[in-house]
Amino acid sequence: MRIARFLGRRLVQLVPVLLGVIIVTFVLVRVLPGDPIRSILGQNATDADAAAARARFGLDQPMWRQFLDYLGGLFTGDLGTSIQSGASVAGEMAVRIGPTLELVVISVTIATALATVLGIWSARRAGRTGDHTLRVLALLGNSVPEFWLGLVLVLVGYSALGWFPAPSGRVDPDTGLSLLTGADLLDAALTGNGPALASAAAHLVLPVLTMVVVILAPLMRSVRASALEVLASEAYQAGAAHGLSQRVLLRGYLTRAALVRLPALAALVFGFAIGATVLVEYVFSWQGFGQWALRGLLYRDYPVVQASVVVIALCYTLVFLVADVVHAALDPRVRI
Repeated sequence: MRIARFLGRRLVQLVPVLLGVIIVTFVLVRVLPGDPIRSILGQNATDADAAAARARFGLDQPMWRQFLDYLGGLFTGDLGTSIQSGASVAGEMAVRIGPTLELVVISVTIATALATVLGIWSARRAGRTGDHTLRVLALLGNSVPEFWLGLVLVLVGYSALGWFPAPSGRVDPDTGLSLLTGADLLDAALTGNGPALASAAAHLVLPVLTMVVVILAPLMRSVRASALEVLASEAYQAGAAHGLSQRVLLRGYLTRAALVRLPALAALVFGFAIGATVLVEYVFSWQGFGQWALRGLLYRDYPVVQASVVVIALCYTLVFLVADVVHAALDPRVRI
């Protein structure tokens, strides 16, 4: 009951945050220089053609009227019509957000698990060769641009070794995959399509590896720093002095206390990963949410940009909500 009240209170607090994001995004995309109608029709279009296009998309109305129409559409699930394609923004986003979320969730999950293991292992061997090696590798991984790393992995994994499929999509078209959520690996598992499952998993390896390498470093450093504080604490030293086994010290003292900072940082990394997928999706021809949002921004496609920002803000807030609950579960000093 206490957790339910906490979740309800936090969900109510999300409303003004999302409303602020909606207002700021709506205003910013319209005050920036450039004309979305001219970018679509081209410079050779007549004034009559441009006026007809503006009337079609409601851009001939005053800004306050456009905002009220947009806000009313949000309450009914209508995100507008793409200026670039003329299709429903909600429909386009529905088929593109699944692949991106699948990529991000898998990457962040793997990176978090690796960061936990490697961070604690490195802290227990602080100052030794293994610790220094991991810290140098983490620094290198954090310094490498994701698009460059993705290209290198394609050259090595596909061109040189031939271990992975070509970076030309998310699943082989001849597997007969039926789309349910848009996340190919999940859809293959739900429909029991073995060939599609194997193909989707193979296509995921290189982009997931790219994302993991990029986002692993800050997570591992956080776990290592927390673990070093626990190892130097009086409680841990007292437990070790009383002869507690290494298993009890590792699980009962070190691991849980070292993970206290991780949920909030993982939430931040999740938001960063959504942005980082833009370049990764271009490298691997992923055709996901990031590519779609960037293309909308380049063409000044107002409805696409607005919907993209709102969805990213919603993901951020929900992930931080989950992080707060996990933090409270790990740290008994925090109360829901």
